[in-house]
Amino acid sequence: MKYIVCEKPGEFILKEKEAPVRKPGEALLQINKVGICGTDLHAYSGNQAFFTYPRILGHELASEVLEIDENAKGIKAGDKVVVMPYVSCGECIACRNGKTNCCTNIRVLGVHADGGMQEQITVPANILLPANNLSNDQMAIVEPLAIGAHAIRRADIKAGETVVVVGCGPIGIGIMKLAQIAGAKVIALDMNEDRLKYAKESIGVDYVVNVSNDPVKQIEEITNGDLATAVFDASGNKFALEACPDYMSHGGRFVLVGLSKGELTYTHPKVHAKEMTLMCSRNATTEDFEHVISVLGQFPTESFITHSVPFTEMIANFDSWLKPETGVIKATVNFN
Repeated sequence: MKYIVCEKPGEFILKEKEAPVRKPGEALLQINKVGICGTDLHAYSGNQAFFTYPRILGHELASEVLEIDENAKGIKAGDKVVVMPYVSCGECIACRNGKTNCCTNIRVLGVHADGGMQEQITVPANILLPANNLSNDQMAIVEPLAIGAHAIRRADIKAGETVVVVGCGPIGIGIMKLAQIAGAKVIALDMNEDRLKYAKESIGVDYVVNVSNDPVKQIEEITNGDLATAVFDASGNKFALEACPDYMSHGGRFVLVGLSKGELTYTHPKVHAKEMTLMCSRNATTEDFEHVISVLGQFPTESFITHSVPFTEMIANFDSWLKPETGVIKATVNFN
């Protein structure tokens, strides 16, 4: 079977190998479509933390079951499934407390272990979710949307709140739509006017703000001086992360979804005066995946996936997906 491996930063190679043989407790899957995410782009660029080469990327997967044992979910050969790509140990303190998303021994497919950029793959059967009602395109975007769903659940967003989402990339867009579904008003922040236009016209956010034009003043005007009760950073940009508390109301929450590798600095009196709740949001749980699957019909999948190519053309196209001017929101690779 064919697969694509990132041999080292900046180098993909299309290769062939024997098809995998599943073990008891595993499922053998046929990969139909793979979504490309920021982690894949960073790994290819050589700036992904905790990453080793060579690695088969891909953790946003649309797949079909070829072989599986009897299981509690009733999944059988021929079923379409979403893969929850976080393999947790089930024994650590996080797992024992139901926080499998931040397992101390977590292995993420396509990051710590080989992922789905191959025609077939074996995975633990317990990380599969039935998805016969979804298209391949929908299945391929469940995982990034689940990241947003987890952040919304962490912040306990209620109907009527006004939230700020910084970053109109795929994760930020997901947070925006899921916040709307939860009943919140959404203010989208970015410096890319095309992304802000997409957030306004396709996602339907209430307000868009360009961060280059005094965003605090604009948010104050929108909220009659209250600011936002919850602020989500989906950019991972140091300067954006450090500015986020300025958008937050007194008594508000600041949720770090994007990841910055460096140190962040905040003025303690300023954040203390607001009694800021600071929380990080990492990966997602089964509950988040199930929520996304249940509301996916409200998401504009067709406009969200802007680029799609056969796997035989991925290597030739990948460099272009790193360039903002190509207008990429979500790219996908078709294996079947």
